[in-house]
Amino acid sequence: MAEPRLPFRSALALPPRARIGLPLLAILLALLTAYLYGQRAPRAQSALRGTGLGTTWSVKIAGDLTADQEEAAAREVARRIERVDEAMSTWRPDSELSRFNRYRETTPFPLSPDVLANFEIALETSAASGGALDVTVGPLVDAWGFGSAGRSQGPDDATLARLRAHTGYRKLHLDLAAGTLSKDDPEIACDLSAVAKGYAVDEVARGLEALGHGAFLVEIGGELRARGERPGGGPWRVAIEAPDATVRRVHRVVALHDMAMATSGDYRNYYERDGRRISHTIDPRTGRPITHRLASVTVLHREAARADAWATALDVLGPDEGYAVALREGLAAYLIERLEAPVAGEEGAYRILVTPAFEPYLVAGPGPS
Repeated sequence: MAEPRLPFRSALALPPRARIGLPLLAILLALLTAYLYGQRAPRAQSALRGTGLGTTWSVKIAGDLTADQEEAAAREVARRIERVDEAMSTWRPDSELSRFNRYRETTPFPLSPDVLANFEIALETSAASGGALDVTVGPLVDAWGFGSAGRSQGPDDATLARLRAHTGYRKLHLDLAAGTLSKDDPEIACDLSAVAKGYAVDEVARGLEALGHGAFLVEIGGELRARGERPGGGPWRVAIEAPDATVRRVHRVVALHDMAMATSGDYRNYYERDGRRISHTIDPRTGRPITHRLASVTVLHREAARADAWATALDVLGPDEGYAVALREGLAAYLIERLEAPVAGEEGAYRILVTPAFEPYLVAGPGPS
């Protein structure tokens, strides 16, 4: 927003005595301006944008960057995002994850450190959430019309039972020392989308740090990680979006400093059937899309990958159970529950559940920057 301007009066319209004082006044104003800007002037900021992982990304870097530094940063961001996509995309048949999913053996399968790190985070979150996060539900996601095959009417009971028989995170066995993953059931197929986007955010942050940048904000498909202070000082300010499918608007503003933020909800990726939302979030315990009233959950964590994983897990658990688990785990979580069941075309009122760990990050005032 532009600075407000004072009313302009020409010096020619002033009396002679006032004209004599104008040079001195100009000098004083110049000195005052220099002092004020030296105290609180916004520093320069570079903004980079691109596409990857099937979505968009943006990076803001605080500081005076040369054209070569901006170009180097953009290359590093794109390289790290592409590396994650090459390793963990379920849309690319040549990715490591796709090759593991086609692997029809129970013997250990070698994987790169990136993929192993994602499975480690996912399996830890699965165990802590009682299976609310389960990366083996990929075939169920496809069956409900949220995969590469496109929309569907959903599986019948027989198909659902057959698919569920080949799911379960406990059937996966990770050996970090050997660098391998094995599965008890050869037909198990995994989807790391609940972790990989956040992991890509972390990777980009590591890449920027390696280039010597100490203050930046990384965003990939809505998942964020902040480092240092924004231009002008203070934490980076980002928005929790209102869970409204009809319009994008700010619900609350959050201050991030060396922290990541991830949000999961049912208000963007869904389709409607018989006047009800069919969410893309599948409950591994039932094999069906979630039906509770939790519209959105935002989680803060030092690592974007873990914030991403927990946002999905709490979204599956629902408002009451999710809030209880967030309290038990000491998570910084912000849950938005609809007071009415999700009905097509209606948003209604909300109940807000905020854990004590999240409260210090909420701020009032202008929107994100």
